[in-house]
Amino acid sequence: MGGMKHPILIHPDPRLKKVCAEVPDLSDELRVLADDMLETMYDAPGIGLAAPQIGIMERLIVLDCVREDEGDPRPLVMFNPRIVASSDEQNVYEEGCLSIPDQYAEVTRPKLVQVEWMDRNGTAQSEEFDGLWATCVQHEIDHLDGKLFIDYLKPLKRQMITRKMQKLKRERARA
Repeated sequence: MGGMKHPILIHPDPRLKKVCAEVPDLSDELRVLADDMLETMYDAPGIGLAAPQIGIMERLIVLDCVREDEGDPRPLVMFNPRIVASSDEQNVYEEGCLSIPDQYAEVTRPKLVQVEWMDRNGTAQSEEFDGLWATCVQHEIDHLDGKLFIDYLKPLKRQMITRKMQKLKRERARA
């Protein structure tokens, strides 16, 4: 691919708390951005990345939950993704986030979700996701609504993680 890697915003950053705008129309710029986001995600390394994490306030996410030892990568690019159905059955996963490095916590979410989105060719897609894919796509769509996985945690744990991130940002600023 050889795209451009973007710096990932670290929490707390006001842009990570904003609701993103719908992508009105697909352009070549947006397709290049999607490729750059995949490159950034794989490099991080992560299994999902949302446009606001690189400071772009548009409803675009990329994900690939196939682990290297499990088979071929399956990069997904989703413009304007939305969850249209979710199961009553819940799943608990230990989640992390590229905007909250090295911090993990268990989050409970629906086990199955039906997601509709527009692919990079402007074609409407719909798929049911299960397990890790379901968790990942919900986590990334949350980013588009200004929500982070730590927002699901109890206030004390959330504040502790936020303080660690503020310290990390100060250290990085000095480096």
